[in-house]
Amino acid sequence: MDELTREPALTQGTATGDLARAIAFLHAFAHRKAPVRRPVPGGFAVLDDRYPGSYDDNKLIIRETPDDDGPIVRDAPDDNGRIVKETPGDDRLLVWEASEDNGLTTRPAPGDALERAAELLMGAADEALATRAHRLVCIDDDQLGTACVPAFAAAGYEHETNLVMVFRGPVPTTPPSPASRAAPQEASQIASPAATPAGLAVVEVLGLEEVVAVSRRDWRESLPEASDETIDALARRVEVRLRGADTVGFRGVRAPDGEIAARADLYVHGGVAQIESVLTAEAYRGKGYARTLMYALLAEVAHAELIFLVADADDWPRHFYTRLGFETVGRTHAFLRT
Repeated sequence: MDELTREPALTQGTATGDLARAIAFLHAFAHRKAPVRRPVPGGFAVLDDRYPGSYDDNKLIIRETPDDDGPIVRDAPDDNGRIVKETPGDDRLLVWEASEDNGLTTRPAPGDALERAAELLMGAADEALATRAHRLVCIDDDQLGTACVPAFAAAGYEHETNLVMVFRGPVPTTPPSPASRAAPQEASQIASPAATPAGLAVVEVLGLEEVVAVSRRDWRESLPEASDETIDALARRVEVRLRGADTVGFRGVRAPDGEIAARADLYVHGGVAQIESVLTAEAYRGKGYARTLMYALLAEVAHAELIFLVADADDWPRHFYTRLGFETVGRTHAFLRT
């Protein structure tokens, strides 16, 4: 899991090849940063007991249609009397039921194969996330995710479609600021805010503690009724991202008043660069801070073989990214119940 999938030369630069490589990057990133990983039907679960309320750190990641049939390799009854079958070398967890004559029969599931898949995935979520107050199932196969919508909706899950967008446009000619070119470990050498003719500050490397502080500010704005403990946990979870890739950096644009107006994460590993968590504080939206930030990020990772991001299919930023030169190469699906 730690190595990224590299597509053959003939598929590099194609929508299919770039989608496969971006998905592999996301899987490897989630796998590396998670303290606990467990196989589930069609994929794996990631868990972090330090941040039980964090959806992103406690979820199922499904790569393919789960298989409810397979070889018998281990008999281990769980608390419900079911027999768990784990296939070595595979990330599938197969749950069977014992018949009256002590033989093994597959658990019956209604409907066609895809409906059975949805039921199997919801059961896996209940099991893997049993100690969490939420259930999150992320399906990276568009066909499977689309087919699972009715069953998940009937079970009370909310559905979100995300776009995997790859950068196809020209690299911005304006180079990033010296601060944004610095390595993440040099975050203490943050440049002083310097206004451009347009009144925007240069892009800076942000240190971890400043990112946590700004994240705490933004979460408090989004969740005014949440406890201080919850807000702190949501802000602190950014620390685990440092294990996700060879290079993990945080970038920000400071407004004239000294506040971080816009910020984003940057992950680089194995020739692939992901721009993630792009956020502009509400008080500074519509003033060009995000565009300044994105131009600098794209110039910084211009050497990467693949640059991508993930955007909500139903939210306006996808249009902003399209204007910057990003192209949609595929869709993924997320099902959340709280």
